[in-house]
Amino acid sequence: MRWPLSAALIVLLLAGCTALGTVLAGSGWWWVLLVIAAAVLSAAAGFRRARLPAALVPVLSAGALVVLLTLVFGGGTGVLWLIPTGDTFARFTDLATSGVRSIQTQGTPAQVLDGILFLLACGVGLLAILMDVLAIGLRWPALAGIPPLVPLAVPGFVIDTGAEWGSLVATAVAYLLVLRVDARLRGMEAIRQGGSLGWSATSPPGAVRGALAIGAIGIAGALVIGLTAPIVSGVTGGSRPNSALFGGGVSPMINLGQDLRRPAPTPALHYRTTASEQPYLALLTLDDIKGTTWLPRPVEIDPEKTVESIDDPPGLSEAVTRTSATTIIAVDGVRTDLLPVPVPATSVDGLTGEWFWNNGTRAITSPDNTTSGQRYTVTSLEVQPTREQLRQAGGRYPVGIESSLSLPEDTPGIIAETAGAVTAGAESNYDAAVALQDYLRGNDFSYDAEAPVEDGYDGGGAEVIATFLEVKRGYCVHFSSAMALMARSLGIPARISLGYLPGTRTTTVVGGLNRYNVDSDDLHAWPELYFTGVGWVPFEPTPGRGSVPDYALPESSAVAGAPESAGAAPVAPRPNDNPGLTGGPSGTVTAAEDDLPGILARVGLLVAAALVLLAVPGVVRVLRRRRRRRMLAADRAGAVLAWRELTDTALDHGVTVYETLTARELAGAIRARPGVGDTPEVSDALERMLVAIERAHYARTSAGTAGGADLLRDLDAVVRAVQQGGSAAERVRATVAPASLGSTALRRMGLARGSAAGPDEGANQRTPTGA
Repeated sequence: MRWPLSAALIVLLLAGCTALGTVLAGSGWWWVLLVIAAAVLSAAAGFRRARLPAALVPVLSAGALVVLLTLVFGGGTGVLWLIPTGDTFARFTDLATSGVRSIQTQGTPAQVLDGILFLLACGVGLLAILMDVLAIGLRWPALAGIPPLVPLAVPGFVIDTGAEWGSLVATAVAYLLVLRVDARLRGMEAIRQGGSLGWSATSPPGAVRGALAIGAIGIAGALVIGLTAPIVSGVTGGSRPNSALFGGGVSPMINLGQDLRRPAPTPALHYRTTASEQPYLALLTLDDIKGTTWLPRPVEIDPEKTVESIDDPPGLSEAVTRTSATTIIAVDGVRTDLLPVPVPATSVDGLTGEWFWNNGTRAITSPDNTTSGQRYTVTSLEVQPTREQLRQAGGRYPVGIESSLSLPEDTPGIIAETAGAVTAGAESNYDAAVALQDYLRGNDFSYDAEAPVEDGYDGGGAEVIATFLEVKRGYCVHFSSAMALMARSLGIPARISLGYLPGTRTTTVVGGLNRYNVDSDDLHAWPELYFTGVGWVPFEPTPGRGSVPDYALPESSAVAGAPESAGAAPVAPRPNDNPGLTGGPSGTVTAAEDDLPGILARVGLLVAAALVLLAVPGVVRVLRRRRRRRMLAADRAGAVLAWRELTDTALDHGVTVYETLTARELAGAIRARPGVGDTPEVSDALERMLVAIERAHYARTSAGTAGGADLLRDLDAVVRAVQQGGSAAERVRATVAPASLGSTALRRMGLARGSAAGPDEGANQRTPTGA
């Protein structure tokens, strides 16, 4: 019986997972991991209890993990929601892909979206299986402290401070608990093998000393890893860069601010161009807002969309003037799988490795290469819409654009109220967009990369932007997010583009073209709004950064949002150009709720189902007990059935029943329990039951045999004493997991012989063997 050790392993693993709280937002994910770990380790314990071959336990535990993942993350694709199908594994692949992308593109603390939660569940499930194999399968509990070091070390590779002390201490205490429980169980097993019927609360002193020694080593290792991981990664230049843009990926919001706050700018790239206006260099677009940040929508790479030929951007009509430009780019310090290019690009030449484009996000990415050391030539379009073209843009938005109208359900009202006040009098979406841009670039707002961090409102989520609109201090993330959210509240599709400003012109001239240097200070985020017939159009709401495009310059100050206009009453909603959409007061679409509550609901159903299953043995045992009591009360059964119920009760409460144990020996074991032998009434009742069962087996006639009602009174007295004489834990175990249901002791003792119809029939028959 190693259930206590399985429980200790759950505590150890979940204690280690608490360290992830410094890099993950919220706490709902922890409860999901608790269910996953508990289910996997409980399944492994159950397989061992069923005496299955030890080599099969890890395999079956992995199967239980897959079934659990199918229920929680399969989205109904599994047979009966439990058995995975091809569609289930396809969904798992999509979740894993989106999880990796979310990890690459989010700052900290990251919102735990479905993909990240799926990866966490898989990781915790596999760690639970490994811990079970080490601690119980191989009987090496000291090594079971290694897997929890994985979540414990993660913060050290993501944030400067590493894991919190509380998590380190909790994990260390849980590790000692595992070692102590194992030592105690080993001591109990040694005592049992010595012939004792009871369980000892003591363990060999040597085992305790060994557990403490190994525990001390494990705790020291956990503390060293948890506290030095940030230092090690910083020294080696390994997997934790100062920011994702200058390391392994792109974290668009908070990490962008971290790069802007560098004490000294870091070279990013340099370029030469034939463009009439120096271009912004875009990396990717973000149009899915979750919690505190914006995310790119997950898009699979299409191997047919190579960069040698890139389609025109969607929505751009022939009526819009465009010219072609050539830009030669050399990367200096950017290492990412996203290519910085002027947009919209029509072709890219000279790249090393395979690169592919996506027309929805305008991102150019590679599955197995980075920008490090790349030199390439980009052919792009300079799109030059007129004010009138933008003002007259109208009609139904394409289906793919509708998602760029959504807002989180809990978006603070100040966003829509401010947008309505600022755009009062605007006659078109274009006029409203210019008014929003000019309001944010007005004198009321100031550019400040430090204030959001110091005052605790960094990021681009709706709650952060609500604070920003009150404080009026922030950097490009806040200005671009504010304009995008306010535009959406007015029914204008909006998203955010992330990349670099044009940089600084130098005196170096090559081939008649000046060189421009771009560094970390030029990192930038700007909004893009969609206009039918023109497509995605960039704006520049950040004061003191970049330049406002010609088409976005106000014709007069009449429409621009002055400070006093912010307090005006909101205007009535303008007619929605996309009548197929419904939503908020301005015709916006409300974003779908985060799927975490749904996952927690499914986990709740799983827990409820598990509780029902756990209750089944206890219910069966109660029904059997009641049936026997009814038969005794009706005098339709006798001593054999009464003794069988007493034996089952003894088994349920931890009395060991050997194969060769006689009825008198069993009575002696029961009499040794507190409240039985030392209580005359109970002892006499047990003696009468013993005489009755011996008479039933050996007497020539049934004369003088006690009736069922008398036996029932004696049975109730003894059973009550047996139950009360045990500990609370023993009574719970007897109720939830009665050992008598799976025991063969009765059959071995000859008490279950008789009719093959069931164990309770033929209860008055005499059997030729002793009890």
